[in-house]
Amino acid sequence: MKIGLLSDTHGLVDDAIFHYLKECDEIWHAGDIGNPDVLDKLKSFKPLRAVYGNIDGHEIRQELKEVNFFTVEGLKILMMHIGGYPPHYNTSALKLLSETQPDIFICGHSHILRISRDQTRNNLLYLNPGACGNHGFHIVRTLIRFTIESGTIKNPEVIELYPRMISSKK
Repeated sequence: MKIGLLSDTHGLVDDAIFHYLKECDEIWHAGDIGNPDVLDKLKSFKPLRAVYGNIDGHEIRQELKEVNFFTVEGLKILMMHIGGYPPHYNTSALKLLSETQPDIFICGHSHILRISRDQTRNNLLYLNPGACGNHGFHIVRTLIRFTIESGTIKNPEVIELYPRMISSKK
């Protein structure tokens, strides 16, 4: 199964994102979708697993959960928008990590691309795809693509999209 992982679109999904995700079987979104139109575009493009983020309004929060825990190809995945990073998880993430014992922990929010192993948590794989939108301090928009096969992540790719649009105010 080929997965496209993104976060922090903040209301922007463009042709570049769809181009890089066209071969994916599913799209996973780690929150801050931005508006219902983005959610609808992603759902109509590919099967979507997502959580809402802190900027998402009532309509998105009605449709998505704050935390999504699921299993794919034998791997337990825990996804939430704000979770911290290894080993500096926030309190709610620590509780959920202890309860669910996932193989993969996914979050967004920081706009900082990070892929790492947490040796203190059974070699948990931590994934934060950075940000795909134009809002925030990040310069390059990023997403991650990978394959899950027989309980193993294979062929991970970091995709750098064109730099975000920075408006100059005069």
